[in-house]
Amino acid sequence: MRLEAQQTLEELYVDGLLPFRLSAHMVESLGMEEYIVRFYDSRLNSLDLSVRRDQIFRGVFRAAILNRVARLGTHFQMARTA
Repeated sequence: MRLEAQQTLEELYVDGLLPFRLSAHMVESLGMEEYIVRFYDSRLNSLDLSVRRDQIFRGVFRAAILNRVARLGTHFQMARTA
């Protein structure tokens, strides 16, 4: 799963969908459907995921990382205007 996460991050960065590179350091399983992906980055330390049995890890991770980075971008924009 760590390899899938890293490949997804690389694809998103190359496609210009991530504003900075991320390295998936570790994927921890918290149970049957819960995961934490840990990164080597001060802007984003980790990402919690819920992957149901009928879902594919890579697709859920892709959507979750894009959503989280979009929220980070909004946070950084708000901090600059304050």
